Amino acid sequence: MSAEVRRQQGQRRGGRGARRRSRQDRRRRSRIRLLVAVLVPTAVICIAVAASPLWSGGDDPSAAAAASASANSGSGSGSGDKSYADDAPTGSGSKGGASTRPKARAKPKVSPKTKPSSDTDSTSKSGTKGGDHPAIPSHGPGTFTVARAGATSGGGNAYRVEVEDGTGVDPDAAATQIAGFLAAPRGWAHGGEHTFHQVTKGPAGLVVRIATAATVDRICGNSGLNTHGEVNCRVGVDVMVNLKRWQTGSPEFNGPLAEYRALIINHEVGHWLGHGHETCPGKGRPAPAMMQQIYGLKGCVANPWPYDTNGQYLGGPSVP
Repeated sequence: MSAEVRRQQGQRRGGRGARRRSRQDRRRRSRIRLLVAVLVPTAVICIAVAASPLWSGGDDPSAAAAASASANSGSGSGSGDKSYADDAPTGSGSKGGASTRPKARAKPKVSPKTKPSSDTDSTSKSGTKGGDHPAIPSHGPGTFTVARAGATSGGGNAYRVEVEDGTGVDPDAAATQIAGFLAAPRGWAHGGEHTFHQVTKGPAGLVVRIATAATVDRICGNSGLNTHGEVNCRVGVDVMVNLKRWQTGSPEFNGPLAEYRALIINHEVGHWLGHGHETCPGKGRPAPAMMQQIYGLKGCVANPWPYDTNGQYLGGPSVP
């Protein structure tokens, strides 16, 4: 074979090798591009997932919604369009308590006979919270006795006092005490702005009902308020007073039991008049009557009255 032939054959083999290497290079670049196309989006997704709790602030949306609902509340009025409890409502609402419209309450079963009047009920002789008192029932029949209208505190807003049967509380004695709270110069009657008179029959825009924990829970719960067997509430025209609080007061309130009862009435009637919750205005100052003092005084001094002896309103910052 001549040298020229061998040279030509070598060139042909070299050309085939170059083309083979070119094809291999193209296949290698294609695999690299495919790998990049797969890995880059995957890495982006992983980074986004890992970072998402930071972007959301670490809040669970459902928990945030629940917190927002329980933090919201609303101001009440004598028209009964709002409801309040001294605890977080189970439903959402506007500022201060659940804003659900209360369900129509069943008409209380009223005893046809009025009970004899007495000066004290079964616990007030001790004069302070924590004094001697009989066992406090947690459940009752759900029927109420209406107090006689022997006590009156003005000619303005008509109200009725009812006590659940079997609680051991004398309705007439409780009504006498409540009338005193409503007529007190430091109460809502200050300056004649609000006056009240007690009735037994006919329309009553305000009904104060002292009841067992179970009955309070049921009636308040029907309007979306959770009283936990411990606290009071106001739903529509009804001020529901927890028997336990009426009989024993609160460990956070270091005054006489009669004053804590005044706080119960002034706080809940305040809601009925349209006042929302308030908080302590400053260390050492009187706690507002519209403060939830059962949960702590936050540096304030226990106080059951909305006004001081000079007629100054004892308020504090509104609770958001």
